[in-house]
Amino acid sequence: MSLNLYKVSQLAVVSTEHITIVLLITAGVFLFFIALAVIKMYKLKAENKRLTDSEAFKAEVDESYKDFTDGHLYDNN
Repeated sequence: MSLNLYKVSQLAVVSTEHITIVLLITAGVFLFFIALAVIKMYKLKAENKRLTDSEAFKAEVDESYKDFTDGHLYDNN
């Protein structure tokens, strides 16, 4: 009887170790993808800042406001 209990206990330890290893590998993969996403986010942020500071973007934004109320649908009194 004592021998059977020992085998079950040893089997449980092995499966716990395997589960731990699988969970550690899974966590490592997720950490890798999170790090990759953070690096990509900073690269995109830098590119966005560079494009925003470019002259082409400023020329587009600096156009004067056009009054759209001169149309025939608005009553101009």
